[in-house]
Amino acid sequence: MTPRHGSTIDAVLRRSARRTPARTALEYRDRHRTYAELDDAVSRAASVLLDQGLAPGDRVAAYGHNSDAYLIAFLACSRAGLVHVPVNQNLTGEDLAYILRQSGSALVLTDPDLADRLPSAVPALPLRDTDDSLLARLADAPPYDGPEPGSEDLVQLLYTSGTTALPKGAMMTHRAPVHAYLSAITALDLRADDRPVHAMPLYHSAQMHVFLLPCLAVGAVNIVLDAPDGDRILDLIEAGRVDSLFAPPTVWIGLAGRPDFAERNLEGLRKAYYGASIMPVPVLDRLRTRLPDLAFYNCFGQSEIGPLAMVLGPDEHEGRLDSCGRPVLFVEARVVDADGKDVPDGTPGEIVYRSPQLCEGYWDKPEETAEAFRDGWFRSGDLAVRDADGYHTVVDRVKDVINSGGVLVASRQVEDVLYTHPAVAEAAVVGLPDDRWIEAVTAFVVPRGEVTEEELIAHARAHLAGFKTPKRVHFVTELPRNASGKILKRQLRERCAVR
Repeated sequence: MTPRHGSTIDAVLRRSARRTPARTALEYRDRHRTYAELDDAVSRAASVLLDQGLAPGDRVAAYGHNSDAYLIAFLACSRAGLVHVPVNQNLTGEDLAYILRQSGSALVLTDPDLADRLPSAVPALPLRDTDDSLLARLADAPPYDGPEPGSEDLVQLLYTSGTTALPKGAMMTHRAPVHAYLSAITALDLRADDRPVHAMPLYHSAQMHVFLLPCLAVGAVNIVLDAPDGDRILDLIEAGRVDSLFAPPTVWIGLAGRPDFAERNLEGLRKAYYGASIMPVPVLDRLRTRLPDLAFYNCFGQSEIGPLAMVLGPDEHEGRLDSCGRPVLFVEARVVDADGKDVPDGTPGEIVYRSPQLCEGYWDKPEETAEAFRDGWFRSGDLAVRDADGYHTVVDRVKDVINSGGVLVASRQVEDVLYTHPAVAEAAVVGLPDDRWIEAVTAFVVPRGEVTEEELIAHARAHLAGFKTPKRVHFVTELPRNASGKILKRQLRERCAVR
């Protein structure tokens, strides 16, 4: 029998439980669990899952809201050798059915209010709030005493956000996230005395694998919220119960735009993490001006790499507000041309990665796997520039670069200029087919005040070359986003294509 060395996700919790058993690990609503209690709940939940007729290697979908039950279920899958498939709780219809079908999930763990969305053919088990739920069954279930999974065993299918195509299931072994946790702990200065709040969806790899699991690894006290409720977050900060927060730019923009943001006492907030999508430089500048003593960390990566690949630390922001930082501990990165050759510093190219944090490929998609992994390196799809000190600045997604009259335009540069206009709350720029320009630079803007298309085009023209200036501006009430805050530019293009 191959020896097991504990390099697994469930072992991360087990070690913390043995080290600090009486310390509070998790708070959710009015329920509190110590590390020993959380570890025991995970062990009993593993037995409950296997009693459903599941076997190691079976896929188990998780389609629920944030809760203690959601975390327990994930860790229980890990302990029992099952493959966890987190599903965006906002998906419905064919989008939901596609992931369940493509992953071959044998069981769906769900919340009762979501159960009626599930395809009828898929067996389901409630996570909570019913007498037969996973949480309710823990008291009568025996602790799991089966074999431990190995570090190379599959533990999760992380479906990509699908911003440009159908989602793909990145196959993660235990080895990948365990390495990513150590990278996160070192790059993000995570400590046992941190008091983090976890408000973003736990189905998303950023909140689960960059923050919640690494914080459990170091023994911190973790508060899980149902959703990123601004009132609740600010109340917790003012009460001294929370001192660190991760949120995508869309949430930080919302917090900064609150009427009471300037008056609330936020001195207790020590660490501010942002990521999952690009933070507009003007927005970051406003936040740093309002909270000059707050340590800001830019977290950059993607699902396929665990998902943290680069970090810009608080002492690295000055003069680099548009940078995503340097690679974390277990990540090696290069910037290459279309042939996979390194480009000189200062030259745009695609970021490629090599790392033990990387996925093994895409579930049941050999062609997509072969396209993404070439010569041992993973092609990220992110266009970036590296400087002489090793800092990277993301210019755009490769598929989002605009061909304006034969000249390539980075949408981020145009967006940053639009954000400097006081009447722009949010902006997204895409290229749309055009007989003259090949692709016309087109802006979608959520206004915060009275402004016209002509005004915004003139504002952009004052700061950009003519070929980069938007040809059209569409005003919208909101931008389409996934739950992690990424703008779905594919939907913006499709919206105009059907007009």
